[in-house]
Amino acid sequence: MQGQVEIFRQLFAFADSMALKCAVELGIADIIHRNGRPMTLHQIAAELPTTSPDTGCLFRIMRLLVRKHVFVQHDPPTGDGINRQPEFGLTPASRWLVKDGELSMAPMVLWENHPCALAPWHCFSKCVQKGGAAFDMAYGVDIWGYAAVNPKINQLLNSAMACTTKIIVKVVIAKYEYGFSRLGSLVDVGGGTGAAIAEIVKVCPHLKGINLDLPHVVATAPEYQGITHVAGDMFVEIPKADAVFMKWILHDWSDEHCIKILKQCKKAIPHDDGKVIIVDGVLQSNVKEDAWQDTKLVFDVTMMAHTSGGKERTEVEWRKLLKDGGFNRCNIITLPTISSLIEAFPN
Repeated sequence: MQGQVEIFRQLFAFADSMALKCAVELGIADIIHRNGRPMTLHQIAAELPTTSPDTGCLFRIMRLLVRKHVFVQHDPPTGDGINRQPEFGLTPASRWLVKDGELSMAPMVLWENHPCALAPWHCFSKCVQKGGAAFDMAYGVDIWGYAAVNPKINQLLNSAMACTTKIIVKVVIAKYEYGFSRLGSLVDVGGGTGAAIAEIVKVCPHLKGINLDLPHVVATAPEYQGITHVAGDMFVEIPKADAVFMKWILHDWSDEHCIKILKQCKKAIPHDDGKVIIVDGVLQSNVKEDAWQDTKLVFDVTMMAHTSGGKERTEVEWRKLLKDGGFNRCNIITLPTISSLIEAFPN
């Protein structure tokens, strides 16, 4: 019977994501957060952006998310003759869904569960049978080309990347501020709208920050003090700086593409003391030692869905890739998050 239970659990795993998306779209975590304490179902429903909420439907969504530890249910005391309703509160998980919080994963939830992002997942069997990229199969163009001509998708994707950047970069700065403090300039390659480099320069204001990304991406980038936005192509040329920073970039690309990017990085930095700072996942061979391993493996198949040849890599694969790209020495620094920090040196 256990095997049957496991298959049922796996085949309906998408329901967890859909319920999570529903909660974010309705702003349930935001409603409870603004209230400052747990709320009954009817109190939550009264705050929804509708005049006729279906509380039965809302209860079923909340019941599932309570089971999944996204929210917590506080049952009222019994025996006092008063008919009180259960109250729903935030957990450490749902606090990450508060949209106006300093650190929020709500935009990532909305992007990964958007129909546009989900369609390529249905192409996996074709990828296995014929090879090729799932996103290209679904839309006839890669994700970057699709976003370039679909402003709403571009905004959704940029928001998702920006929210995860804030989370990851805060950890990076706490662990690696000494590595940035010794630099005079830093270029963020594929830096999106500039959120990462802006946070780094805020902590290290002496740094000259450069944010490089495609024209349609930097066109929507806000102005940041100490940051210069550059529209360009990392495969063609990277602005010169003391070091290159790349967060969640190389896992988007095949080894062949990564080697091209790394060779451009090598041209952009000083030969003697330049370096590339990579923030990306490192798959562990001993899965018992890594609490993030399951999520890293999910990220790996997400790269199958959303990129053309991208993948997560083991330490051995990273070292070989860097060597093939012209970086013979590297240090891998473990971070208390899904990503690690890799310092790569050309000399």
